[in-house]
Amino acid sequence: MTEQITFAALAIILVGSALAVVLSKNLFHAVLWLALALTGTAGVFLLLDAEFLAAVQLLLYAGGIITIVVFAIVVTERLIGERLTQTNMRIGGGALISLVLLGFIVNVLRKSPLPAARPEMSVDLTRVLGELVLTRYVLPFELLAVLMLAGMLGAIYFARPED
Repeated sequence: MTEQITFAALAIILVGSALAVVLSKNLFHAVLWLALALTGTAGVFLLLDAEFLAAVQLLLYAGGIITIVVFAIVVTERLIGERLTQTNMRIGGGALISLVLLGFIVNVLRKSPLPAARPEMSVDLTRVLGELVLTRYVLPFELLAVLMLAGMLGAIYFARPED
C-alpha cells in the first residue's frame, strides 16, 4: 500500500512539474521545474528497484544537463542584454494532442491489464549494468563524458568577461 501512495505522490509531482515547464513564462523557472520533473523520475526508478538508473538520472540529467541549460540561459541573456521569456502560442493544439494520446494509452491499458505484482529479479541489476557500462559500452560512455566536457568548456568560454 505504501508503494501505491508513493507512486501517486510522485505521479502528481511529475505531472505538475511537467505542466509547469510547459506553462511557465520565465525560461529559468521552466528549467527549475524540469529539474524537479527529472528528480521525480529518479524517484520512480527507486520505486522500481533500479538504483543505478536513479543515480544516473540524478547525476547526469538533473545535475549535469540542467547545469548546462542554466549556463546557456545566463550566457544568452548576457549576450543579448535582455531577459528571455517563452511564449506558448499553440497551447490548445498541444492540449488536444495530449488528450488524444492519453485516451489511446488508457484504451491500450484497458485491453491488456498489467500484472498485479512485479516479477522478482533473479540477478543484481545494478551490478550487471555497471559491468556492461565498463566493458561492452565503455566507448559510448567515454564519448558522453567528452561531450559533457565540450559543453562545459563552451559554457565557460561564453561566460568569461569580454576584454
